[in-house]
Amino acid sequence: MNRIKIYHNPKCSKSRQALAILNDREIEAEVIEYLKTPPNKKELINILKILDLEPRQLMRTHETEYKAQGLDNEALTVDQLIDAMIQHPKLIERPIVINNNRAAVGRPPENILEII
Repeated sequence: MNRIKIYHNPKCSKSRQALAILNDREIEAEVIEYLKTPPNKKELINILKILDLEPRQLMRTHETEYKAQGLDNEALTVDQLIDAMIQHPKLIERPIVINNNRAAVGRPPENILEII
């Protein structure tokens, strides 16, 4: 059985609430503080595939890095957007919970109930 993973930011209330949902159900999860340990390109591509999202759909577009990097430019490729997310993990929406080949963005945190 694969272990559940949560891409977590302890400073984010939604992320803390999602982790609490897992803890309340006594589900042991691998907690990945993605700001300290960002996913590599292969992992991020897999996360996007499982979520069935385009990179921009998983980006926090209101972060200053988004505007500063010109990521609203429609001419940017998927690779360029993914590379920006790896270089600036703050841009990645949170929390993301992965359970085998299913994933959910915990916004709202209750979204994760569908996959656990």
